[in-house]
Amino acid sequence: MSRRLIARSPDLLRLQNEGFDISVQGGYLLVLNVPYVNASRAVRLGTLISTLELAGDVTVKPTNHVAYWTGEHPCHHDGRKISAFENPSAPQDFGDGIRADFTFSAKADYRDYHHKMTTYLGRIVAEAQAIDPSATAQRFSPIAVEDGSSVFVYEDTASSRAGTGALNEKFVGRRIGVAGLGGTGSYVLDLVAKTPVAEIHLFDGDYLLQHNAFRAPGAATLAQLRGKPKKVAYFVEMYSHMRRGIIPHAMFLDETNVDALSGLDFVFLCIDRAPAKRTIVGYLEAHRIPFIDVGMGVLRNEDGLLGGILRVTTSTPETRAEAAPHISFSDDDGGINEYTKNIQIADLNALNASLAVGRWKRLVGFYRDARRDFYSGYSIASGQIVNEGVDKCE
Repeated sequence: MSRRLIARSPDLLRLQNEGFDISVQGGYLLVLNVPYVNASRAVRLGTLISTLELAGDVTVKPTNHVAYWTGEHPCHHDGRKISAFENPSAPQDFGDGIRADFTFSAKADYRDYHHKMTTYLGRIVAEAQAIDPSATAQRFSPIAVEDGSSVFVYEDTASSRAGTGALNEKFVGRRIGVAGLGGTGSYVLDLVAKTPVAEIHLFDGDYLLQHNAFRAPGAATLAQLRGKPKKVAYFVEMYSHMRRGIIPHAMFLDETNVDALSGLDFVFLCIDRAPAKRTIVGYLEAHRIPFIDVGMGVLRNEDGLLGGILRVTTSTPETRAEAAPHISFSDDDGGINEYTKNIQIADLNALNASLAVGRWKRLVGFYRDARRDFYSGYSIASGQIVNEGVDKCE
C-alpha cells in the first residue's frame, strides 16, 4: 500500500524523487535520516513525522500543520533550541513502531505534504549544514520493493523521476526472448532488463570467455572468467541483483529445441549461424511471433581503418515480406563464414543493441513511431542511418 500511495500522490513522489528517505507506515508519513544539531552542537540524525490525510490511496491537502519528531530536540548551530516551532508536549507512541519525542507547530497554509515537510526540514537541516556543509536529508537511499509485486528488486525511481510510469505499463506481462548473448545480445539484455517485462528468456549454449568480457556490459572478475561459466548463468547472476524473471536456456537453438520459443511475445535474434538462424526465423514466422534481427559487418580497409554497417531488421506478421530480404545468413555462402572475420567492438555492439531496443519500444508504443521502418542501417564511416519503412500519418 505505501509504495502505491507514494507512486499515486504527486507530493510524496516528489519528496522521493528529490532524494528524501520517506516511508509510509500506519497512516503516517516519515522522513528518515534528517540531520539536525543537538544541544551539544553535534550533528545527529532524526525522523520527521506527519499524519496523512487521504482520499482512497492518494494524498489530499493537509489541514493539520503539526509535525512530530523522533530524536533530541533540534537546535541552532550554536546549541540554542529552535523555538520557532517548539510545542511542549509529552512523547507519544503511535503504534506500528512509530514514536515521537517532540511535537512541532509551524502554522501555515500548506499546499501539500511536500510543502509541509520541506518547510520543517529547511529550518532543521540548515542549522546542521552550518556545522557540516555536507549534511543533507536528500540521501537518495535505495528503495526496496516491499511486496514482491514488481519484477524489480528495488523501486524504479528513474521512471518516476522522468514521469514515464504510465508508459512503462505497456511492458508489463510481456515475455521476451534474446537468442544469442554475444556482444550485441548481451547489450540487448542490459537494456530490456531495465524495463518491467515479466520474463526475459536467454538462449545461448556458449561459455563466457575472456574475449567476451571486452564486448559485454559490466565487468567480469578474473575469478569469474577462470570459472568459465555458461553465458546464460553469468548474466542471470549479474541481473538478479536488480530484477527477477530472467530465465536461462543453456543451449543453442536448432530444429530439435526451437519450440522453446513458444509463447514468447517478442524475440531479439542476435546470432549469425545460418542453419540455426533459418530454423529460428522459420519458427517465428510460422507462429506469428514478431522479432528483430540484428547484425554488424565491420571490416578493415586498405588503410587499416574500420568501417561497415550495423543493421536492424524488424519482422512482424505485417512486414514479413518487406523484412525478409534484409535478414542476413552470413555463413551460408559457399561455406565461407564471413562472421568469423568480422570485428566486434563494444561501442558498436552497444549501439546496435540500442537501435534494436529503441525500435522494439516504438513497436510497443513507448516511443512515437512516425515511420514504421522494417530496416535500419547505420554507416560507421558517415554516421548516417538509412531507414526503409512506411511513412505513418499522425
